[in-house]
Amino acid sequence: MFVPSHYREPDGSWMIDLIRGNPMALMAINGSSAEGPFATHLPVIPDPAATGEPSEDLSGATLLGHLNRANPQWSALETGGVGLLIFTGPHGYVSPTVYERTPTAPTWNFTSVHVHGVVEKVDSIEETLGVVKSTAAALEGRFGTGWDMSGSVDYFRKIVPAVGAFRFTVTGAEGMFKLSQEQPAEVRDRVRKSFSCREHEHYRETAELMGRLPG
Repeated sequence: MFVPSHYREPDGSWMIDLIRGNPMALMAINGSSAEGPFATHLPVIPDPAATGEPSEDLSGATLLGHLNRANPQWSALETGGVGLLIFTGPHGYVSPTVYERTPTAPTWNFTSVHVHGVVEKVDSIEETLGVVKSTAAALEGRFGTGWDMSGSVDYFRKIVPAVGAFRFTVTGAEGMFKLSQEQPAEVRDRVRKSFSCREHEHYRETAELMGRLPG
C-alpha cells in the first residue's frame, strides 16, 4: 500500500486499535496462475494466547481467522504461503464546502491497515474449535450484549468440521490514516467538527480519530 509520509499512523497502537475495532478483514492470496487471485471477507482477531507487545510494524504478531472449507480459497491456502489481510476503519466523504475557500477539491478521509504474513492452516478439530471459540469470545466481548456461548459449544462441535481455521504470522504492516493532515489546523478542525455532527457512525468515529492526531 502506498502511504504518503503525512498519512502514516503516529505509532503502531493505532493499527492494533483499528484491527480490534474492525475485525471484518479481506484476506487476499495469489492462488495459481489458472485460478487467479482469491479474496474472502472474514473475521480475524489477534491471537489471545500470544504474549508480549507487538513491534511498530506488528511483525511477529499472530492473528486467527476462519472461513468455510467449501470456499475455494481454503483449498488454495497453503501452510507457509503468504497472504494479505486488509482491515478498513472509519471513513467519510469530505465536501469542499467545509474548506470555506476556492478553488478546492472533494476528497475522502479514510483509515486502513494492510497486514502481510504467513499462513498456517489448522488441521485438528480441537484446534479449529478453539479458534471458533476465541473468535466468538472476542467479538461478543467487544460488540455483543453478554451472550454466554457455553450452551452452544456442542453445536459448535457439530459445525466445526466445515470450518477452515488458520493462524497468520505477521511479517509487516502499513497503516494509512488519511485524516486531513495536509490541511491547515483550522481547516482540519472544521472537517472534524462537520464529521462529528453527521448521523452516520463512520463519520463520528473518523472525527474521534482526527481529535487524537498530534498537534
